[in-house]
Amino acid sequence: MNLRPAVFLDRDGVVNAASVRDGRPHPPATLDELRILDGVPEACRRLRAAGLLVLVATNQPDIARGATSAGEVARINDVLLEQLAIDAVLVCPHDDVDGCHCRKPKPGLLLDAADAWGVDLGRSTMVGDRWRDIDAGHAAGVSTVFLDRGYLERRPREYGLRSDELIHALPFILARADQGARVP
Repeated sequence: MNLRPAVFLDRDGVVNAASVRDGRPHPPATLDELRILDGVPEACRRLRAAGLLVLVATNQPDIARGATSAGEVARINDVLLEQLAIDAVLVCPHDDVDGCHCRKPKPGLLLDAADAWGVDLGRSTMVGDRWRDIDAGHAAGVSTVFLDRGYLERRPREYGLRSDELIHALPFILARADQGARVP
């Protein structure tokens, strides 16, 4: 099987705007609150055109907490799939107390996607705006990009690149995807 590089994008704060309350990010509660961030459509198109799988990997614990429904999260994700050049949205609907393998910082979402989609983890990148995203990337063996949004919470200790926007991280992501690629 030919493995392909992928870029794993966190959803809230990377693909779409997160609302920040008390220094912490929160997802859109409804489809009406969804706002795709500037530069993201172009970044996704360029990543896909370069041959990368574009996979959104998102924790959505508000489902388990009863703050939003799985249906509303699915509606938001469907709009992202319609409007952006992404291949799939992978969702962990659990909270920390559930102890699942898919809730970031555990790497389950990324590892399951690698198996399902034939992803070359060594040439892939996780882009996130929180320490959980970056730790999941490290645990899965992918490079990492930290989009620093200045949240008042724990920060990742190490990452491959710190950036302000996804579009500015493309050279790093594409260079990682080209690493080890065979030349015809």
